[in-house]
Amino acid sequence: MSAREPQPLTDPGPPRGSRPPRAIPRSTARHVDLSGVWDFRWFADARSAPLPREAWYSTGRLSVPASHVMPVHDASVGGPHGAPVYTNVRYPFPVDPPYPPDVNPVADYRTRVRWQGPLPARAVLRFEGVEGAADVWWSGSYVGSTRGSRLPVEFTLDGLVTGDDELLVRLHHFSAASYLEDQDAWWLPGIIREVVVEERPEHGVDAIRASAEWSDGAGLLRVDVDLPRGVDPHAVDVELVGVAANLPLGAEVRVEVEPWSAESPRLYTLRVSTGRGPTHETVELAIGFRSVAIRDGVFTVNGVPITLRGVNRHEHHPVWGRHVPADTVRDELELMKASGINAIRTAHYPPHPRMLDLADELGFWVMDECDVETHGFEPVGWRANPTDDSAFDAALRDRMARLVERDRHHPSVIMWSLGNEAGVGRNLRAMADEARRRDPSRPVHYEGDQECRDVDVWSRMYASPEEVAAVAARREPALEDPIADARRRSMPFVLCEYAHAMGTGPGGLSEYQQLFDTSARLMGGFVWEWLEHGIEVERDGRLATAYGGDFGEPIHDGNFVIDGLVAADRTPRPQLADLAAVFAAIVLEVTDDAVTIRSRYDIIDTAHVGLQWRVETDGGVVGEGSVPAPTLPPRGAAQVPLPPEAVEARDRTGGVLTVTATVVTALAGFPVGHVLGVGQAVSSVRALTNWASTRAGRRGQPGAVQWDDATGATITVGDQTIGPFALDLWRAPTDNDLGVGWTEDTMPSAAERWSRHGLDRPLVRVLERTSRAGGLVVRTRVGAAATDAYVDCTWEWTPVEAGVRLDLVVSPGGGWPKDWSSHWARVAIVTELDASIDDPVQWSGLGPGPSYPDTGQACRWGWFRETVRSLHVPTVRPQEAGRRAGVRWANIADRFDIVSPHGVGLTVRPWSPATIAATTHEADLVPTGRIHVAIDLAAAGVGTAACGPGVLPPYRLPAQTVRGSITFLSRSDLEESP
Repeated sequence: MSAREPQPLTDPGPPRGSRPPRAIPRSTARHVDLSGVWDFRWFADARSAPLPREAWYSTGRLSVPASHVMPVHDASVGGPHGAPVYTNVRYPFPVDPPYPPDVNPVADYRTRVRWQGPLPARAVLRFEGVEGAADVWWSGSYVGSTRGSRLPVEFTLDGLVTGDDELLVRLHHFSAASYLEDQDAWWLPGIIREVVVEERPEHGVDAIRASAEWSDGAGLLRVDVDLPRGVDPHAVDVELVGVAANLPLGAEVRVEVEPWSAESPRLYTLRVSTGRGPTHETVELAIGFRSVAIRDGVFTVNGVPITLRGVNRHEHHPVWGRHVPADTVRDELELMKASGINAIRTAHYPPHPRMLDLADELGFWVMDECDVETHGFEPVGWRANPTDDSAFDAALRDRMARLVERDRHHPSVIMWSLGNEAGVGRNLRAMADEARRRDPSRPVHYEGDQECRDVDVWSRMYASPEEVAAVAARREPALEDPIADARRRSMPFVLCEYAHAMGTGPGGLSEYQQLFDTSARLMGGFVWEWLEHGIEVERDGRLATAYGGDFGEPIHDGNFVIDGLVAADRTPRPQLADLAAVFAAIVLEVTDDAVTIRSRYDIIDTAHVGLQWRVETDGGVVGEGSVPAPTLPPRGAAQVPLPPEAVEARDRTGGVLTVTATVVTALAGFPVGHVLGVGQAVSSVRALTNWASTRAGRRGQPGAVQWDDATGATITVGDQTIGPFALDLWRAPTDNDLGVGWTEDTMPSAAERWSRHGLDRPLVRVLERTSRAGGLVVRTRVGAAATDAYVDCTWEWTPVEAGVRLDLVVSPGGGWPKDWSSHWARVAIVTELDASIDDPVQWSGLGPGPSYPDTGQACRWGWFRETVRSLHVPTVRPQEAGRRAGVRWANIADRFDIVSPHGVGLTVRPWSPATIAATTHEADLVPTGRIHVAIDLAAAGVGTAACGPGVLPPYRLPAQTVRGSITFLSRSDLEESP
C-alpha cells in the first residue's frame, strides 16, 4: 500500500504521513483556525458510502470541534447520524484485533480554507484531536491519516496551499486503533479539538524543547531547537523575559529565578527568535522551574515531599461531547482550586493543551496520561492484548512520544502515565523506555504494573483504608520475587483512583486523608472522578440527562458513567463540598478556650492566612472578630488562645462558636476572603442540645394520639394531625448500595441483602396495645414474606405540653444471620403529609448540606432554613439522598416541630423511597403535592461499593436494639427566643 493512499483501518501502526511530534508554542507565524461550521454528511455503514471525493453532497452543516453523534446536532444536519455508546470495560464490537467491524459508521467533513496575504511555501495542518480514524485530503491530495484520538497529529502542506483550498476529512468510527481506546467513557466520534493550518516560515523554529529544573536555590535552563536547513543557530536569540541571562542554545545555564510549585505557580516567558520579518519567527513558551525526584522512597518536588489531593478528570461536555469549550475548562479548574484540589490525573488520555496551560497558571500537580486503555481484553483473559502484541509496538511508542513532546515543557506535569487498565506486556515497557529517553526528568506511572518492573511509583486503585495503612507501615504482602518486592517497597505509593464519587457518596473520604497526612510514603491520590458524563437530551419537552442504554445501545454499562463530584454541566454535587472540607489547606481544631491551627501546605508558609471567629444563635450572629494568626512553616502547627470576647459571647448567649481561616493577602488562584478551613468549638453540640431542650419544654395544649390497627398511630399537635407513622429499615438504594464492595466481593450487594430480608416490603402485626396515662403503648412485629427474620417495636406515645412524645424501641428477632449480611439501611419512622415542594423546612443540627455517617464533612453545627425543593439532592438516577444529620429541632412545612436532644437524621422529599427506587431518571420525578418525612434514629453509611470498598466497619448498622425519643410539638418560629 502506497504512503500516498489512506491508511487501512486494519493497520495497527502510527498515523500515516504525520510529522515528528513537537511542542506547540505561541508563535508569530501566520495561522488559520478552522473552528466553525463545516459541511457534513454521515453514513451508517462505510460500505454503502460513496468515495470521499466522489458524489459529494452535504446532508447538513456541523460545528467543529464537536462529537458528531451528540443529540444536539440532529436538527442541524437532519440526523440521525449515529448515537453515543457507553461501555466501561467491554468493546462495542467483536474482540478481534486488528479488525474493526464491517458495519462501521463513517462521517465526511468538508470546509474551505482561505489564506490572506502571501502564500506560504511551507505549512502544516494540525489536528489537536480526532476521535476515530480519519483520512485527510487537501485540495484533492491525500496528506495523511490520524490515529490516537486525544493526541495531536500534523501533516506537511509544503507547496500545496493555493489560497482557496478544500479540506476534506473522512472519519471512520472504528479502526485497529480503537482497541487502544477503551477508556470507561462514551464512544463519541468527531473532530473534537481544533484544526489549524500554520505557516512554517523559511527561517522559523520548527521545534523547541526547554528543560527548566530547580537546583540549589536557582534555576537550570537548557533550550534546544530544530531549525530549517540554512538557518544559523548562532543567530537565534534566546531570552527569559525579565531575567538577565546569557542563554546559548544547547547549554544548561544557571538562572536566578523563583521556583514553580502548585502552591506558588511562578511562570516565566521563554522567548526564542530567529529575527524580524515575515520569513522569521518568534516563539514563546510559559515555563516554570521545578525538579521532581524520589528520595528514600518519598516523592518530592524541589526537594520537598508533596501530598496529592487530586481528582481524575475526563474531558466531557453534555452538549458537545468530547469537546469542552475554553471558558468551561477555566471555570472547572478554578472550581477545583477553590475546592482544595491540588492535583489532576488526565484520565485516561492527554487533555486539551489549554488545560495544562491553566494548570501551569493556577497551580496543579498533573499526572499526564497517555491515550491507552485495552480493558476490553480482560473479559477474554487478556488474549491478543495489544500491549503485548508486537504489531502494536510502533503505535504505542508513537503515542507516548507525542504525549511527551507535546507536554514536556509544562511545569505542572510531574509524572507520565503509560495509560490505564491495559494489562501487562512488552509494549508497555517500550513506552516507559520511550518516555525516559525523551524526558528522564519525570517518574513513570502505570497502575497495571503491580510488580513495578517498569515504573517509578507503586500505584493502586480503590484500595481500602486498611490496605493503605498497611502500605504506609510497609506491611503490605510480599511479592514472590524478592528483587521486585524490594524495589516496590522502596517506592512511594499513590492511589490513582479512590473514593468512587457515584451517586450519594463517597463514604470514607476522611479515613484516606488521615493516612495521607501521616505517612511520607503515601503520595495521596486522585478521587474518581471529577465529572459526571451525562448527555443532555430532550424528553417529552423537558431537558433530561441520559446515560448508558438511553440511546438503544445493544450493550452498555448503564449509569456507571454518572460518577462525579460535579454534574456534566459542572454544577457541584454535595460530595464536592465534603471533598473540599477533607482537602482543606488549613485544619482548625477549636476547644473551649483555644484553637489549634495545622497547615497542609507542603511548600509555602501561611503568611496569607487570617483567622476570624463568630458566635451564632438561632437569631443570627451575636459576636465576631479576629484571632491572631501565627505564620506557620509548611506542614506546621500551633495553638493560640481564643480572644476573651469570643469566649464571653459564646458563654453569654449559649451560641455556636466557629473559627474560619481565610485568604487575607493575595495568593495565586484564590481571591481575598476565600475560605481555607473551618473549625467549631467542641461546645457547639452542647449548645444546640440545650437549645433544643428548651424547645421541648414549651407550654401549650397537650397533644393526642389515635391508633388504627391497619394504618398505625396518628397524632394531633396544635391544629395539625400527623401520621400515620410506620417503621422503615430500608432506603431507596444508592448506586453504592447496588454495588458489590471490593472488600466484600463474596457477598451480594447491600440492596440485594436488604431485599432478601424483606426490608423493602414490611408486613406489620400488632402484638399488644395498652392505654397508659392518656397515652398509648403499642407493640408490633414487623417482618416480610418468605423470611423468619423480624423486628419487635415498642411504640410509647405520651401527651406532653404542646405535643406528643414518642419513645421507640426496635429489637431484632428470628433468623437474622450473625454476620454483617443482616445489616439494615436505617431505623426510621416515616410519614407523609399534604405540602408543597416550596414549603420551608427549618432545623438546628448539622448543615447546610446532606450528611450520612461516613459523609457530610462539610457540614457545621447551626440553624438552617431551606425549602423541600432545595433539600432535595438531584441524582441522575434517583436514589436515597438529602439526609440532614444531628438534628435536635426541626420545623416541617410550618406545620409542626420535632425535637430530639440526642439528634436524629431527617429526610424530607417530595417522593416516597419506593417511588424513587422505581424511577430511572431524575427528570421523571414529578411533585405530587405531598411530601415524605423520614426521621431516623440510626443509619448506615454509604461507602463506595459501586467501585471500591463498601461501608467501612464503623459506619455499618448491624441488626441490633435501637432506642430513641422524639417529641412532636405544635409549630413555632425559628426566630423565637429559646
